[in-house]
Amino acid sequence: MNPKRERTAGKGATRTADRRGGGATRRRGTELEHAILDAAWDVLVEHGYPGFTYEAVAARAGTSRPVLYRRWPRREDLLLATLAKSWQPIEVPDTGSLRDDAIGFLRNVHAGRTQMIAMMSVQLVDYFRDTGTGFGALREALVPPDRATAFEIIVARAVERGELPGAPRLSRVVDLPFDLLRHDMLLTMRAVSDESIVEIVDKVWLPLLGVPASPP
Repeated sequence: MNPKRERTAGKGATRTADRRGGGATRRRGTELEHAILDAAWDVLVEHGYPGFTYEAVAARAGTSRPVLYRRWPRREDLLLATLAKSWQPIEVPDTGSLRDDAIGFLRNVHAGRTQMIAMMSVQLVDYFRDTGTGFGALREALVPPDRATAFEIIVARAVERGELPGAPRLSRVVDLPFDLLRHDMLLTMRAVSDESIVEIVDKVWLPLLGVPASPP
């Protein structure tokens, strides 16, 4: 065999092997999307909404702006996708007790959401001002509209167990414990005491549902 041809063939084989996996791997599909959203989260945390640009996210993710535009044509689309990836569902306890389920869920929310809510309330001030929305509207955009809220699940279980009558209830009343906890978290920008969580359930919510107050 001609030595020159052998050397040329060897170089070509090496280039082919590099493209097939020996060299840098090109990210695609879900892998690329996760990498972009992770990079977008870092940009949002570090620079807030004003610095949350296609250019900054593309540079952090090591990709190009057209790649981002194809997936998220609007800046708000990219923001919501970024938040949705980090907005993991909070576990809803099933203890067999309405009171214990409610207190347990609020404790889970407090443990799993405090830092994120604090970050969002600071870093998304400009987003809320530009869009004329607030945290409640943002939460609705992140949660599928057909998904029952945690307290709707908790109340439905209590009805099935016979703890509560199956009467119609306003959603504002059903979801009040979460709304009150969120209000305290946003207002104080610090941890809410466990005593306050218990007070929300025992002194406010359960009496509204017609449940006798629990002993101290």
